[in-house]
Amino acid sequence: MKSPQAIIYSSSSSRISFLFFSLAIICLTSATVSASYDGNETDYLALLSFKSKITQDPYKVLTSWNHSFHFCDWNGISCGKRHKRVTALQLDSQGLEGSLPSHVGNLSFLRELSLGNNSFQGNIPHELGRLSRLRYLYLYDNKLSGVIPTNLSGCSNLEVLFLSGNKLAGSIPKETSLLSKLTSLVIQDNKLTGGIPPFLGNITSMEVFSARGNPLGGSIPDTLVQWKSLTAFHSGECNLYGSIPHSIFNLSLLVNFTSAGNHLTGSLPLEIGNQLPNLEFLQLRDNELTGVLPPSISNCSKLRFLEMNNNNFSGKLTINFLNLRDIYVIRLTNNNFHGRGEADDMRFIDSLKNSTRLVTLNLYGCNLIGVLPISIGNLSDQLSSLYLGQNQLFGSLPSSIGSLVGLTTLYLENNRFKGNIPTSVGKLQKLQVLGLYSNQFSGPIPDAIGNLSLLTELYLDSNKLEGHIPSSLGKCKQLNALTLADNRLSGKIPKQLLQLPSLTIGLNLSQNGLSGSIPSEIKDLKMMNILDISYSNLSGTITSSLGECISLTTLNLRGNQFQGMIPSSLSSLRGLEVLDISQNNLSGKIPQFLEKWKSLEYLNLSFNDFEGEVPVVGVFANETAFSVSGNNKLCGGLVTLELPKCKATGSKKKRFPFFILVIVIAPTLLVVLCCVYLLCKKKRNSQPSQSSGSERFMKVSYNQLLKATDGFSVANLIGEGGFSFVYRGILDSDDGKSVAIKVLHLQNRGAQKSFIAECEAWRNIRHRNLLKIITSCSSTDFQGNDFKALVYEFMPNGSVHDWLHSSAYTSKLNLLQRINILRDVANALDYLHNRCQTTIVHGDLKPSNILLDDDMVAHVGDFGLARLLGTGLNQNSSTGVKGTIGYAPLEYGIGSEMTSCGDVYSFGILLLEVMTGKKPTDDMFNDGLSLHKFAYMALPDQVIDVIDNDAIVLQSTEANAKKVEECLAATIKIGVSCSVDSPPQRMKIEIVVNELQRILDVLQNL
Repeated sequence: MKSPQAIIYSSSSSRISFLFFSLAIICLTSATVSASYDGNETDYLALLSFKSKITQDPYKVLTSWNHSFHFCDWNGISCGKRHKRVTALQLDSQGLEGSLPSHVGNLSFLRELSLGNNSFQGNIPHELGRLSRLRYLYLYDNKLSGVIPTNLSGCSNLEVLFLSGNKLAGSIPKETSLLSKLTSLVIQDNKLTGGIPPFLGNITSMEVFSARGNPLGGSIPDTLVQWKSLTAFHSGECNLYGSIPHSIFNLSLLVNFTSAGNHLTGSLPLEIGNQLPNLEFLQLRDNELTGVLPPSISNCSKLRFLEMNNNNFSGKLTINFLNLRDIYVIRLTNNNFHGRGEADDMRFIDSLKNSTRLVTLNLYGCNLIGVLPISIGNLSDQLSSLYLGQNQLFGSLPSSIGSLVGLTTLYLENNRFKGNIPTSVGKLQKLQVLGLYSNQFSGPIPDAIGNLSLLTELYLDSNKLEGHIPSSLGKCKQLNALTLADNRLSGKIPKQLLQLPSLTIGLNLSQNGLSGSIPSEIKDLKMMNILDISYSNLSGTITSSLGECISLTTLNLRGNQFQGMIPSSLSSLRGLEVLDISQNNLSGKIPQFLEKWKSLEYLNLSFNDFEGEVPVVGVFANETAFSVSGNNKLCGGLVTLELPKCKATGSKKKRFPFFILVIVIAPTLLVVLCCVYLLCKKKRNSQPSQSSGSERFMKVSYNQLLKATDGFSVANLIGEGGFSFVYRGILDSDDGKSVAIKVLHLQNRGAQKSFIAECEAWRNIRHRNLLKIITSCSSTDFQGNDFKALVYEFMPNGSVHDWLHSSAYTSKLNLLQRINILRDVANALDYLHNRCQTTIVHGDLKPSNILLDDDMVAHVGDFGLARLLGTGLNQNSSTGVKGTIGYAPLEYGIGSEMTSCGDVYSFGILLLEVMTGKKPTDDMFNDGLSLHKFAYMALPDQVIDVIDNDAIVLQSTEANAKKVEECLAATIKIGVSCSVDSPPQRMKIEIVVNELQRILDVLQNL
């Protein structure tokens, strides 16, 4: 029997053993949890709350946020070594979507919160004001709305605050002035109002302030002079007015000062250059500034960027650039630096010889008077763009211009240059655009221009050039626009010129003294949009080869000596919008195909010898859209034409009186028309001209659009995007034809920029595979709200997306239709990237933006995200949306600029979707599998397994079936090559066009 002591000891021992056992169990069962937060449960729970609010995590960056790891080891988390508390949460550019939970305010040791370039929505939680240790707050480029929380002032140690690129509204809270350690306040591209408040001057630690792209209003307060440490000030496009306080220019540490696109008035201090010795970037374009451009800018020896265009500066340009060795951009366009015709009016050119990094010199429209000095050849060999157009420069063009070997763009138009074009221009091997139009150049066109192998656009119109058109131009294999109109050129059109398939924009040889007929080689210009050879003294018949120029939208043969009938081959020009063959000697009946063309907007057949009945359908149904005057053998037509009725068969009614009437009236009409022509020519020569014609856009009001869509009814809604609704409508002024009306959501951030981008893009482009814009409307609705809309040609066959994925479309696209559509889209991209005067990046290529007309011809639309390279438009692509998920290239997700390579990637994805029928966001694409990889793995022998079944119609013979499979493999290979991750390795779009055309030729011959 155990003793009491033993019993007690045994009992105690058992209890102790049980206690240790229980502790062990607890430790085992909670091991994973304790490993996750190691006692710091507050931070752990705050992070879990953050994760719970994330709705999209495309890159799976939060996969590691689980119980298997301590939260200090989670992606994007940094902790202090001592206390294991979260000090930094960094998840920039991860494609995250969701909202910010209030629990983030519990991360009390947080020093940096960095969530920029994602898609967070909702308000900024006011609980962030509890983060007293926070130094850096980055919430830029999201979709945050609401106001800036007033209690952010509780973040007393905050040094950097980035809230740019959101939808924040309201004014800058007064409590912001309590952030005494703040060095950077970046709030650009929001919807903030209330001006730049004077109390911000109390934050004396401020170094960087950027508020551009907000409708702030008000003026620049002079209290900002207290920012003694300021290095950067950006307030462009803020609707500011008043003068710039001269005291601002006493902030000697200032490096960047920009306030472009406002309504600022007054002058700049004459001593600005002495007050700002560190200035590198000065941008005050698009304001109403007056006075002289201070000569003291010469002392800003660190200046790299000077942009003062579109102001009212006057007086002689006397800046001495000798000390500005680092300057690379000078833009002073559209000011009034009126000279006095003295020998030294252009002497500032001499002082640029030390600016060896100069890339752009733009002095367009500055009213400069004088002779261009020989020293122009001493400018930097890095100079890429030189604009001296729309001035009063005279004398000859110095041959030293040929020393500027870095030039890609040279515009000297609308001056008074005379003499020969120097042959030295042939040394400018990098030149892509040459504009010498509207001068007084004489002599021959130098053969040396043929040496410019990279030349894409050549404008020599409205001069006094003589001699033959040099055949050497045929060596300019990339030329897509050539205008030689209104000169004194003679001889035949060289065949070499017509063998340039690159001529896609247009060829204008009008108003010259040429001879002969149109060479049959014209058939090689299959992609040309505009051909104008009016008033060029050409003769013979209209060559049937013109019928092969299937991309023509404008054909002007007016005022020549052509005879015979209109060739039936022209019936293939189904995209023609303007046809003018007036004032020739053409005869025969009006071809029936003219009345069937749906695209034709204007037709001029006047003053020929046509006979027979005038139709009353198609273009002939609108008396303002055509002219047949001066053809005395025509009859019928619209009543308003007042032509005689057509005789019934066998009728012998005399026509003598009508014939006499025509004989009497015709000379009078001819005199009137000649007067009108001379007046038009005079008006044309008095204005800068980039092309031979000007487009006529109808004017529409908000009320008209409201009526056209039955009050923007849901029944007429045919599409919806991030920035707009699209309605089908019928305009009273558009002959009852359906149109598509795109109404912008101006309340959405980016909609205004989208409208401007789209207008700028449409202003620069015209191609048969681009959606045709009819007009735009910028007005107010009946409540006084801003209203903006774009009106397009209606596409009756909907979008490619509809044909691929909508159950409403019972029939599907066959293989030939798909390849044709892809070829059309590739042609449009090739035009935008390589054939425009300004390279245009579409930015949002996808099936829903590819629309189909009656003939299933594809038209690329929606240029709301477009970017015009090299123009300064839409350059801030690091902010806001860049394309659509699935179609946008990976480099956009990490902040890269939009490029033409990005469009090629989108085209590659679009091609693969068209051929496979699968969206890039299909549920099957996960765990590393993508549409690109799906297609790549099928090459070369299993392609048939990934092609959409509706696309494949195998031919009857085994040989044909094999060719079809080869074509499918070749097509998929194009899509894969375009959608590789590395931009430089993507297939060039011009190669894509050729490859798709080759595939199409094979399929059509089966």
